[in-house]
Amino acid sequence: QVQLVESGGGLVQAGGSLRLSCVASGRTFSSYQMGWFRQAPGKEREFITAINSNGGTTYQADSVQGRFTISRDNDKNTVYLQMNSLKPEDTAVYYCAARASNAGYGLGTGKGFNFWGQGTQVTVSS
Repeated sequence: QVQLVESGGGLVQAGGSLRLSCVASGRTFSSYQMGWFRQAPGKEREFITAINSNGGTTYQADSVQGRFTISRDNDKNTVYLQMNSLKPEDTAVYYCAARASNAGYGLGTGKGFNFWGQGTQVTVSS
C-alpha cells in the first residue's frame, strides 16, 4: 500500500510558476512509477506526465510538453511537478498517482495507476 499526499497548489497569474510535491508513505517508493493527472471542472481526468522508478525516464503529454517537468527524489519519497508558463487552461485539481513498476505499463499510458492522492487545486488567473 502507498499513501500519497500532494501539496503546493494555489493561485497564480498566467505566465507564472508553481511546484507541486507529492510525498509517499512506505519504504518501497522506488519500486513505483509515478504520475500526475489533472481534472478541470466539467472535464475528464487528464494524464499529463509520468516518471519511471529511478527518475531516468519521463513522459509528458503534448498539452504540457516544454512547460511542465516531473522529477523525483527517492531518498525523500517525493515526486515533484514543476509547472512553468502557466495558462488559465491549466486550472484544475492536480493528482499524483502510483503504479508498480513491474505492472507492465509503459510511461506513456495513464492506465494502471492504483494509488492516488487527494488532489491539490491549481488556479491560473488571466
